[in-house]
Amino acid sequence: MLTRFFGGPPGQVIFRLILISLVAGVVLTAIGISPYAIIDSARRLLQRIYDLGFDSVEWLFRYIWLGAIIVVPVWLVSRIWSLMGHEDAPPRPGPGEADRMADTGPASGKR
Repeated sequence: MLTRFFGGPPGQVIFRLILISLVAGVVLTAIGISPYAIIDSARRLLQRIYDLGFDSVEWLFRYIWLGAIIVVPVWLVSRIWSLMGHEDAPPRPGPGEADRMADTGPASGKR
């Protein structure tokens, strides 16, 4: 089971990981990169993404709120107007029903 998880014998895989880590550490040190710099850069990146995300959410809610101040009252008035003025009217056909009704009539010429 461990062999399947590691992708080979665990001892060999761990030895190869240590060897590759040593080579990578030497190369990174040679180009002037320290582990603390990588951790600090990753922390700053995550902080920027976090700040960007919540700034975007705040921006989104600001626009939704602004639009809702106009849209919701207009929608509410239209619903009230619709209920008061058309109580006895028959229900209107939904999307596509008018086309089906026109196609099934005797005057359509279709069989």
